[in-house]
Order: sequence, then structure tokens, then C-alpha cells
Amino acid sequence: MAPDPATPAADAAQSPTVMNRLLGAMSIFTLLMTVPQVLTIWVGHQAAGVSVVSWSAYLVSAVLWFWYGLQQRDRNIYLPCVGWVALDAAVIVGAVVYA
Repeated sequence: MAPDPATPAADAAQSPTVMNRLLGAMSIFTLLMTVPQVLTIWVGHQAAGVSVVSWSAYLVSAVLWFWYGLQQRDRNIYLPCVGWVALDAAVIVGAVVYA
């Protein structure tokens, strides 16, 4: 039997949970923690020790999660991936340019 949308349980299931808020905050936090790496490469022209292979794996992962998020129509998945694709690509291109 499907839950009745008029019941409080249905409203609670649709409202943002603590976990959703925590995951959103962590998405922003981890993106911000990557910005110094991008700045070190592009502003400081220092790419020593940056692994293009590792960052390429992160980029492939972000693209796959983005695709999955779009298929699921879940903004909590695909929106952060836009930032990850941009940051990962910036690190990779910068590492190749300044290596």
C-alpha cells in the first residue's frame, strides 16, 4: 500500500533532512578545499608533485557521478559535480601547462 501524501510521514520524507544538509555542506567545503590547489598551479605556476593520473581519475569519477545524477534527476548529486569537473579540469590542464 502506498503512503497517503496527506499524512505527516509523507511530509517528513519530502523535507530536507539533516543528512541532506550535511552532504550539501560537505560538497561546498570539499570544493573550497580544492581551490588552493588550483590557485597554486595557475597563480603560482607550480605544478610539481601534482599527479595528472590521479586528477584524471577524479575527473572521470565526477563526470560519471554527474551523468548518474542527471539520470536520477537528483540536484544533490549533479550540481556539485559541475564544480568538480571544472576544478579537476583546471588542475589537469594547469599541471600539463606548468609541468
